[in-house]
Amino acid sequence: MDIILAIVLLFFVSPGDSATRMKITSSAFAEGQTIPVIYAYPGVKDGKNISLPLSWTGAPSGTKSFALSVIDPHPVANNWIHWFVIDIPDSISSLAEGASGKNMPKGSIELQNSYGEMGYGGPEPPPGSGAHPYVVTVYALSVSNLKLKTDCSLTEFKKALEGKVLGSATTTGKYER
Repeated sequence: MDIILAIVLLFFVSPGDSATRMKITSSAFAEGQTIPVIYAYPGVKDGKNISLPLSWTGAPSGTKSFALSVIDPHPVANNWIHWFVIDIPDSISSLAEGASGKNMPKGSIELQNSYGEMGYGGPEPPPGSGAHPYVVTVYALSVSNLKLKTDCSLTEFKKALEGKVLGSATTTGKYER
């Protein structure tokens, strides 16, 4: 009986309980599903390059800012950077659809993507290369500001996060043409 009670208590009070974990979602797509074409880069027929709507919950206490990345890790894309945002204030828990370049939270900084442009750059996988995953990650940070140059690499971005991440959440959308 004591073992059953211990298991039940662990299930309900475990610090890893899903109720306390960070979560990120997009109203544009469900986890693992297709990202609609309006969010694709203009090189894609009907692509409008509108940045994804995103919202997150469950930031750990002590969070002073957020950072965001959207990366395509497909072997053809080779970790293509679609969006880096740093210094998102801790009071923010969402980015509106189309916010990139127009309506970003005050203090946040959009960095250069792999297209060589500042801000969001939507999916544009090569035709016939299959479905590409677009991994969207929000990081809760213990610092208010990251010191990064606007044209940083993925390696530099990850290095800047080292020792500062209190929690993170990921969602993945797919796109293919």
